[in-house]
Amino acid sequence: MPVITEQQKVFIIAEAGVNHNGSLEMAKQLVDAAVDAGVDAVKFQTFKSEKLVSKSAPKAEYQTKTTDSSESQFEMIKKLELDEEAHQVLIEYCAQKGVQFLSTPFDIDSVDLLARRFDLPRLKVPSGEITNAPLLLKVASTGKPIILSTGMSTLGEIELALGVIAFGYLQTGQQPSVNAFEAAYCSAEGQKLLQAKVVLLHCTTEYPAPFTDVNLMAMDTLRSTFGLPVGFSDHTVGISIPIAAVARGAVIVEKHFTLDRNLPGPDHKASLEPNELKAMVKGIREVEQALGVPRKMPAISELKNKPIARKSIVASRKIQKGEPFTDQNITIKRPGTGVSPIHYWDYIGKLADKDYLSDEVIQ
Repeated sequence: MPVITEQQKVFIIAEAGVNHNGSLEMAKQLVDAAVDAGVDAVKFQTFKSEKLVSKSAPKAEYQTKTTDSSESQFEMIKKLELDEEAHQVLIEYCAQKGVQFLSTPFDIDSVDLLARRFDLPRLKVPSGEITNAPLLLKVASTGKPIILSTGMSTLGEIELALGVIAFGYLQTGQQPSVNAFEAAYCSAEGQKLLQAKVVLLHCTTEYPAPFTDVNLMAMDTLRSTFGLPVGFSDHTVGISIPIAAVARGAVIVEKHFTLDRNLPGPDHKASLEPNELKAMVKGIREVEQALGVPRKMPAISELKNKPIARKSIVASRKIQKGEPFTDQNITIKRPGTGVSPIHYWDYIGKLADKDYLSDEVIQ
């Protein structure tokens, strides 16, 4: 699948993530809700808990508020793992429903599962893995287009990640190293591959993200710095910020959603419910239509209003043929069917070519 450009419609990803709570049936219900909302893709998360997190790893602050504080991060995510069979069922279900299945791999085996076993059209790399060079290299070595989230990142970290990805795409056979990644990033072929296959997502990695920390203007910086398409992965409350991101040029929008925010689990509280997801999609499509083209010109729909809304030079009293026009006998009024007021001073001193009644448009 080619990378989405700014001329194409915004690609909307409904992030189911782990909001299925480990239930395949609930995962299918999430797909149904996403399809009903009109999104382009439903995204899940693919991981082997033993390869993702150590058993002593603490939870994030937001996770301790939304899940059992006595369990470890490992215990929490182990219950949210989808096996290969569940992936197969969901991929087939999404195909049946006419929506694209996507997933985020969090470990090397999961990359192989998604790219080799299921041949997904593209892979999403989450913000937490942007410094995980072995994973980035594995993802890029598949040759798949990549959506790269940049939450918590500096421009330097993003450039390093893109260097690893360029190196993986180039498949030169060289030994991986920071120098080799830099050379790949700086090469013309490496840049060409990045521009053809990578979309960066601006993101604030907090759940929910405060509006004051969103910094949508950073999207402009990402676009100008790296010359790549830029989208937005949203963790704010509500739907106004992802819609605003589209107005700022986002080519992809990703948003967490759930069947019910009151369900137990780490991400439900910071997710949209189905009716909100539908409203977001509607808002994005409306803004998308309103963006138009980078030219200022009259819209077809407003042309009919031009003679009504604009004004003409009109006689402010009776004017006889041969009488000079002055600021005492002409004025400016609607409709705009006569001489435009832009020529007002050209008419001062000119002789009337006919008799005019008061309020008659000067022709």
